[in-house]
Amino acid sequence: MEEIKQSNIKVFYNKCVRVWKTLKKPTRKEFEMTAKVSAIGIVILGIIGFVISILIGFFN
Repeated sequence: MEEIKQSNIKVFYNKCVRVWKTLKKPTRKEFEMTAKVSAIGIVILGIIGFVISILIGFFN
C-alpha cells in the first residue's frame, strides 16, 4: 500500500514538473486578450443572473 502511494506521488510530481517546464509568461497582448474575454464572460453571467432575478420577482 505504501509503495502505491509513493508511486502515485512520484507520477504526480513528474507530471507537475513537465507542465512547469512548458509554461511561459504571457505577452502583454495575450494577457490583455485573456482579461477582456474574462471580463466579457463575467458581464454576460451578471446580465443573465439579473434577468433571472427580475423574472423571479415578476412572477412572485
